[in-house]
Amino acid sequence: MKEMKNISRSRAQESSAAIEKMYITMRHLFNRGFYKPMGVSGDTLREALLALRPEIYGNIAEEKVELSGLLYVIERLPTGIEECRFINLTSDEGYSKSHFQAIVPPKRRRNCYRIDDEQMNVEITRGRSDIYDILTHLTFIFIESHKIKNRVLLDDAGEVSRDWQKLEAAVSQKKKLTQIEKEKAVSHAANILGRTFIEVLDIYDAFGSELSPDRFLHVIYWLGKLAIEEVVDDNKRTITFSPILRERLGHHIHGEIWATNIKEVLKQHKLLDRPIHVISANMHSVMNSIFATTVLKTKFKDKSDFFIYEELSKSGANEVREKVSAFAKLHGMISLPDAASGTNIDVQIFDTAKIDWAKSSFPNAKIGEKQPVLIVMDYAFGEQAYETIDELLKPYKKDILLNVESVSIMGKAGILQGGKGDIMIPSAHINEGTADNYYFENELKGDMFKDDGIPVFEGPMVTVLGTSLQNKDLLKFFHESTWGVIGLEMEGSYYQKAIQSASKIRKSIPQDVKVRYAYYASDNPLETGSTLASGGLGTTGVKPTYLITIKILEQIFNIK
Repeated sequence: MKEMKNISRSRAQESSAAIEKMYITMRHLFNRGFYKPMGVSGDTLREALLALRPEIYGNIAEEKVELSGLLYVIERLPTGIEECRFINLTSDEGYSKSHFQAIVPPKRRRNCYRIDDEQMNVEITRGRSDIYDILTHLTFIFIESHKIKNRVLLDDAGEVSRDWQKLEAAVSQKKKLTQIEKEKAVSHAANILGRTFIEVLDIYDAFGSELSPDRFLHVIYWLGKLAIEEVVDDNKRTITFSPILRERLGHHIHGEIWATNIKEVLKQHKLLDRPIHVISANMHSVMNSIFATTVLKTKFKDKSDFFIYEELSKSGANEVREKVSAFAKLHGMISLPDAASGTNIDVQIFDTAKIDWAKSSFPNAKIGEKQPVLIVMDYAFGEQAYETIDELLKPYKKDILLNVESVSIMGKAGILQGGKGDIMIPSAHINEGTADNYYFENELKGDMFKDDGIPVFEGPMVTVLGTSLQNKDLLKFFHESTWGVIGLEMEGSYYQKAIQSASKIRKSIPQDVKVRYAYYASDNPLETGSTLASGGLGTTGVKPTYLITIKILEQIFNIK
């Protein structure tokens, strides 16, 4: 009889299982309608996150509080959420027409409403990925809040440490702290967090704003306070999902409104029968690539195009950006900011028949008799990519088919070889957790970028449930095994699923539709200090963004 081997799972397998467990658990809790994150119902979610130990959450499994991860999360959650015991995830249910002021997190486009001292409502209009994102972030901050509680609560009766009393005194002050008061408070906070004085001081200002310069202390205090109340007074924090959200989710309600609005505008401007090219990008790169050099050549004399693009990307460049936008609107651009659909995806439509090519950056454009129309849509979020593109590619009023000649996707992604600002050209998208895969013929090739001074990588990319759920072991497996994955992003397979069903099965767009995918690296999660929590790209992202955009436009405009 053969001796049984002692079979143990690798860290990559454990991580994959943890992600699958989180995915299933979050869907179960959503169907249930509510749960208590630090109670029995939240156990599985917490355990899976601690087993996964995502790179972005740094020291989540250690006793000391994770500061960079906390900053990353706080920037993506509404101001004041740390004070709320009740967090209610809702659909768009009319709060925008009430006296409640919308609170929009600095780094995530979602409308949130503070209902009272204890409740925050968060609007979910971008699909399931939005729910996975916010539940993962909330689980992380609640785990961190209990670390704070463990370090300051001295007994079950509620006696707290001297450091906590001093922090509470500093937070209760209504005025801005003086330098001396701030440093005293930082000293007490460092003891509470298990960090050094200088570590806390270095990140302190990043949490603050003009209105609330000492917000770091406020966040730490309220996280700890609610965790203490959970233990001492049994006041459990609760996350609920509104009945309307549970009813609407998955039915493309927001995507349908968004896509119908675009088609109505195309009809109004007599553009429905023209060749259409859909581009998923930001709201400046296509417009600037076509018009910026022409508009600003006198202001930036003898400067390169990329210098102009960098100037336009700077935070104080509103005046020059407005100048380019005004010129574009006079030459065929229709701007459609999303105000009603709830998708938070703005759109620009470019009627190339109205572009004076001699006054553009593409004087050699060959667009033929039926001048194409460009539909540029802002970035979707995760599964929202399927909802929006699926609806956009459907016929108008059931019988008018769109002549979509190409769909181009330009976005940010994590890279698994190389560094920030490098370019990735995918040959396939693999769905994390299921290994569903979507192979396609990419019209963009690595050779097209070989003379541009930026490293380019080609190969499969993995579409992940959320950027906050990645760890090195799983990513190393994807990269080093025969999958040969070069990077990770959140939308690729959803876009391709919608394009394939529209072109190959439903026949609502031409079967020979061309697809283009290219990403520039926003981070390298395999490198410590290069994850998304390490900060933005700054101007590093400008050159790859515009290089990719220009290559897409050259193909659409038939420039060899």
